[in-house]
Amino acid sequence: MSAFKSAMKKTLRRLVVRLYAWRVEGRLDTDRAPKHIGVILDGNRRWAKAAGSTTKEGHEAGAAKIRDLLGWCEETGVEVVTLWMLSTDNLSREPRELGQLLSIVEGAVLDLAADGRWRVNHVGALDVLPERTRRVLRDAQEQAGDRKGILVNVAIGYGGRQEIADAVRSLLAKRAAEGQALEQVAESLSVEDISEHLYTRGQPDPDLVIRTSGEQRLSGFMLWQSAHSEYWFCEAYWPAFRKVDFLRALRDYAARDRRYGV
Repeated sequence: MSAFKSAMKKTLRRLVVRLYAWRVEGRLDTDRAPKHIGVILDGNRRWAKAAGSTTKEGHEAGAAKIRDLLGWCEETGVEVVTLWMLSTDNLSREPRELGQLLSIVEGAVLDLAADGRWRVNHVGALDVLPERTRRVLRDAQEQAGDRKGILVNVAIGYGGRQEIADAVRSLLAKRAAEGQALEQVAESLSVEDISEHLYTRGQPDPDLVIRTSGEQRLSGFMLWQSAHSEYWFCEAYWPAFRKVDFLRALRDYAARDRRYGV
């Protein structure tokens, strides 16, 4: 009987959450929904520990959650989603875990490309990644092509400081190839010049940045692009992130008066 009562409680809880999500969605002003959302997918390992699962199972659950998120984004008119899947700091993890994580990330990216609904674009430093991962990213981008669906930036081997350093390096190399002296570059350098050499060049900056797991920091995510972004921090670990959590983030965003630093 206790098992039956426990199952009933779980069922009722799910129904209540679904009803609440439906209510929030019904009141959401989609005209004020963000067009570009950045998401820091945090908490896979802590979710696994709390659930009594392995770290590998935690990363797999996190990868599976991505498809749900993109479906919710489609329903609410989001056009660009940047997913921080693997940071440059992650590359220093214990070799066995890193190998598992890279394999899961590669599989997730290939699944996104094979889905047929979304465009896939890598943002990050390719040269810090294994050749196999680089090949997967190239194949995924080629397979996804120029579809009309959501543009999904997969941030793999990504670090915000590294991105800015790479942008400046690329800018200097371009100007040098054009015959400009360093003094000339320094005199004419503008914010727009650097923006044109970021991994996300040509894309709008993120309107909203979401981080799961309760951590309230960016950890270097899109340092340049998020200067005027709104932030939303969620207590849920990434694999446990629900549609109602996503809708709350959008509702909170829509209620804010964005002043762009003014």
